[in-house]
Amino acid sequence: MTTTREARVWTVGELADDLGVTTRTLRFYEAEGLISPKRSGANRIYDARDRTRLKLILRGKRFGMTLAEIREIVNMYDGATSSERRQLEKLLGRLDDIAADLRARQADLRRTLNEVSDVADQCRARLAEISG
Repeated sequence: MTTTREARVWTVGELADDLGVTTRTLRFYEAEGLISPKRSGANRIYDARDRTRLKLILRGKRFGMTLAEIREIVNMYDGATSSERRQLEKLLGRLDDIAADLRARQADLRRTLNEVSDVADQCRARLAEISG
């Protein structure tokens, strides 16, 4: 990573390593218009704004958001203060939906795990009966 007193910049490889993604991933998000690194000849140069946007994109992907949802949230990073309330309310609504979905999946997993444990206990009991 290159550093000056005012700004820090990364090459595509440095930023990919820093964020734990492939360079192809960074180029994909650039092609989707989610980031727009500067160019120095054929090289891409990423600044702190690009890095922050990428961290927001990756978080959105982890949360299960679509690219359209991510685009809206990432654009909030550059938004005017006047639209901040609406954007935060939209993000909060989506996060509430994601949390509800995760809780439902967690409950399903808990039920399945209990069922697996019950069947395993029955198998152990039957094995004990026929072994002894």
